[in-house]
Amino acid sequence: MRFKPARRGSPTPERQDSAGSLARFFLMLLIFAWALRSLIIQPFDIPSGSMLPTLYIGDYLVVAKWPYGYSRYSFPFGFPAFGGRILAHLPKRGDVVVFRHPAEGADLIKRVIGLPGDTVALVNGQLILNGTAVVRKRVPPVRLPVSANSPCRVVPPAIPTTLVESGHAFCLIRADLETLPGGPSYVTLDEVQGPADSFGPVRVPPEHVFLMGDNRDDSLDSRFPTSVGGIGMVPVDHLIGRALVTFWSTDGSASYWKPWTWFTALRPGRIGNGYTGDAE
Repeated sequence: MRFKPARRGSPTPERQDSAGSLARFFLMLLIFAWALRSLIIQPFDIPSGSMLPTLYIGDYLVVAKWPYGYSRYSFPFGFPAFGGRILAHLPKRGDVVVFRHPAEGADLIKRVIGLPGDTVALVNGQLILNGTAVVRKRVPPVRLPVSANSPCRVVPPAIPTTLVESGHAFCLIRADLETLPGGPSYVTLDEVQGPADSFGPVRVPPEHVFLMGDNRDDSLDSRFPTSVGGIGMVPVDHLIGRALVTFWSTDGSASYWKPWTWFTALRPGRIGNGYTGDAE
């Protein structure tokens, strides 16, 4: 009895089964990654200084997706599967939230100041919430390390000053500790009195929140309408998640093509910073 040899290069059943198993593995891995990012956590990097001194440019955060429920903006590319929000919960005042810009479609990060029905105003930089001045006290200047992605921008020229200690430059910026009703406290920067330091009063409409950056001099937030680059009142269904913790932070001096600089640019003291409680 003679047997025909198998053609060289033709797939055997074993090879086909192995290829199918590999394809199924990668498909399941893709589904798992999509579900993890959409429903549980997602990374977010800080592109601007609007949340200084709480968040630095170059911080990378873990964002929790479940605290406020899920909307189309919880999913990559604004997956239009449904309208509104399921498992919805309002944020708390003081929460640091990631949200979808109502007009531009970018993901941004700010702090929740006003909830639906709240009245928000500012008078010469003093936050007024529901007719009552929010507790605000002066604290020692913030020492912001000067780096490639955080230069010491001086506005006006005499403020702030630069301090050099042990070969490291720091930008000294006047700071205040603000405490919202219910207890959350955080540090704000407000060096320069400008038009945005007096605002309102305005009432937050239903299903919206009023958001502000901690760096009051450099934040296009709910004080500004979308027509001039701000965010206006943000619909609750645009909330994506709540900032949890910094898992990586870089000062901007690293180069992709020089791996050893990935570690010299690291800011280890910022890793592990959490954003669910009071300012330290």
